[in-house]
Amino acid sequence: MRRVLTHPRVLVSLVVLVALVVPLGVLAHGRHDASEARVRMVAEPAAQHTLTRLTSDADFARGTERGTRHAAGSLTLARPIGHRTVAGVRYAYGRWSSAWLSPGQSFTELVPSWTARTPAGSWIQVLVRARDSQGRLSSYKDLGRWTSNDRWLRRTSAGSQADALARVATDTLVAQPDVRLTGYQVRVQLMRRPGHRGPTLTSVSAVVSSFPAARPPTSAPRSSASVSLAVPGYSQMIHRGQNPQYGGGGEAWCSPTSLAMVLGYYGRLPAPSTYRWVTASYADRWVNQVARLTYDYRYRGTGNWPFNAAVGARAGDAFVTRLADLRMAEPFLRSGIPLIVSIRFGRGQLTGAPISATSGHLVVLAGLTASGDPIVMDPAAARDSTVRRTYDRAQFERAWLDGSGGMAYVVRDAAHPLPPRPAGVRSW
Repeated sequence: MRRVLTHPRVLVSLVVLVALVVPLGVLAHGRHDASEARVRMVAEPAAQHTLTRLTSDADFARGTERGTRHAAGSLTLARPIGHRTVAGVRYAYGRWSSAWLSPGQSFTELVPSWTARTPAGSWIQVLVRARDSQGRLSSYKDLGRWTSNDRWLRRTSAGSQADALARVATDTLVAQPDVRLTGYQVRVQLMRRPGHRGPTLTSVSAVVSSFPAARPPTSAPRSSASVSLAVPGYSQMIHRGQNPQYGGGGEAWCSPTSLAMVLGYYGRLPAPSTYRWVTASYADRWVNQVARLTYDYRYRGTGNWPFNAAVGARAGDAFVTRLADLRMAEPFLRSGIPLIVSIRFGRGQLTGAPISATSGHLVVLAGLTASGDPIVMDPAAARDSTVRRTYDRAQFERAWLDGSGGMAYVVRDAAHPLPPRPAGVRSW
């Protein structure tokens, strides 16, 4: 499961959770960077999330290209502007920088995501810098070096980085205390070994967020009609102890197992030829392959949000966003799009869960009952046949919004267009 400590909303909730969880010795499935524990005291009436997706020639043309070119809605390496040596290997590179993006709100966090093809010997690096309300600029922060093939380069987050305006918590740009960010700029470097094909970037996205000081009341369903998507059930627990070089299965694999369930729903699981390296006697061997594809070699886990979205794009399209509540998630489900969401809860806070508590766990939101309770594919179940569960709406929404600020991976294929956005919604 996810070894990334998700984001507590207020100090009191963190203290209460520690008091409940630590003495009980329950499973902890979140990212454990101490830098990610923080207090959110934002004078906003509700959570605000704005997603910007750059996917077209016009989007790429508004940026600055050095050694790259855009055509047919993608960015490729053209004439390299120089060479870099990384891990003893020499790479040619080009660079694209977006125009400054102003989301129309101040924000305290930014999570990027991207879709790209990286032939053998190529990779991309995604960097972000921000501007605050006083016009000051941060330095560029490295938010990921990604490739789908780990033969030449081990995909990795870049570790702790900080200046007066912002810092990096694995895969998230976080404003420093008392700083309000108002704009940002994305830079992508396209890298290839000489003589090899370069990468192709087809989209780059960023969701920016600010958070309320208090949790809003539980949302009301939009409809009383139930919806239940035919997402297959895979248990992460049947992989306990497998492939320690990619996290060792079990509680470490909630994110890739959830992603595998959604890829299975779309019929886009990894081909058997790609997981021949997995011991033949293991069940659901495609989960091991997804774990390998999402593994972040720096923090040594499979829960890097942008890395999971990049692998999810094999279905056709994927991005990381945040949603305000289950009411906002409902249009996705009714459009046939399951969501992978990050939750956190203490003992007794999620009735019917297969684990007693977690500091960060990924599950698939696959439907809603007629009364609005979420139907969830929970990979922490002991076996595939018990993955599908129904949780209490208020408990689940609290675990999701308090646990990760409503984080979701949106993964879809061409047959499932995004639903229309409700008025005032800017998170897809």
